[in-house]
Amino acid sequence: MAPSAIETITVPETPTAEQLKLHTTEAALGDYKELSPTRFSHEDEVAGKDGFAPSKYPNYLPTWNPDEHYPPLVPFEHYEHGKDADPSYPDLLPKDSSVRVDLTPTIGSEVSGIQLSKLSNAGKDQLARFVAERKVVAFRKQDFADLSIQEALDFAGYFGRHHIHPTSGAPPGYPEVHVVHRAADDRTAENFFKTRTNSVAWHSDVSYELQPPGTTFLYILDKPETGGDTLFTDAVEAYNRLSPAFQQRLHGLKATHSGIEQVNSSVARGSIKRRDPVFNVHPLVRTHPATGQKSLYVNPQFTREIVGLKKEESDALLDFLYSHLALGADFQARVKWEEGTVVVWDNRVTQHTALVDWKDGNRRHLARITPQAERPYETPFEG
Repeated sequence: MAPSAIETITVPETPTAEQLKLHTTEAALGDYKELSPTRFSHEDEVAGKDGFAPSKYPNYLPTWNPDEHYPPLVPFEHYEHGKDADPSYPDLLPKDSSVRVDLTPTIGSEVSGIQLSKLSNAGKDQLARFVAERKVVAFRKQDFADLSIQEALDFAGYFGRHHIHPTSGAPPGYPEVHVVHRAADDRTAENFFKTRTNSVAWHSDVSYELQPPGTTFLYILDKPETGGDTLFTDAVEAYNRLSPAFQQRLHGLKATHSGIEQVNSSVARGSIKRRDPVFNVHPLVRTHPATGQKSLYVNPQFTREIVGLKKEESDALLDFLYSHLALGADFQARVKWEEGTVVVWDNRVTQHTALVDWKDGNRRHLARITPQAERPYETPFEG
């Protein structure tokens, strides 16, 4: 049984204002890779223009309110519903009404024939466990986008406290919804690719928080005809592929995760800062509270250094782990978006990256709801 992140895990001191100032000064914007969309015309998105169709879900168009500010997040006791699930999934995947296709042996499944919004609490418990086991699941032909925004938030709130992103766009009045939006005829990528060879940016969402996300929901609103897929990598299988000697060396090591660069990047573009940036220390290897599986927990977007190692040592070890996760095509899955798709994944055991690979100027519009989970912890090395 996994320990309670609040009751039995020793939480290091919160960084002091002086430490935060120093870290902010040292943080380089170049360490954070983000292909940011340009500002867009709300009127053109609603009405359509120059041959591009109107936005299908204008209620989800993003806004950035500069007057919206929030205090620092405080610890909370997360309850992991996946621990209560029947692992045969009778309420989630009834044999007479659902179709399940596994994309690879260890990561990725597609499910059709059920409606997430109609799940009972037992079905939600099983959803949390199923997603923890399969890492990422695409549920097809869902009505999620057609619910009211509050109904979608109420559903996802079962899985943890809603995270409010420090910089992302959100529908008016719903800062808990992280909007992923590239407007029709947005050509930002053309300038980006003048200095970059690809749009790949592996990460686990907001891993810099004291209690990063667990079960996470992303649903499609508008999409290009082709392109804009999302890649996922299995951080559990990545850990399992390492030699026992290397696994043992990683146990006990911790790394800093920083949200400073993300906030600095937003401010540098003249955008918002809802909350002062933070950095926190997490183990390189974390344990999932429902499955007991161990996974690698570092990512190049937000991890900065390994505590206690010299820079060259830290860089060498982190670079190996980043490459190992990114190059492991035999433990990755690619999700192709279809109308009505809701993708659910577990941020504790995966990393992902969006792909900006379409060139026809079509809109890409999604909404993410991001329940927070426990403080990352590790259990002893088992050999």
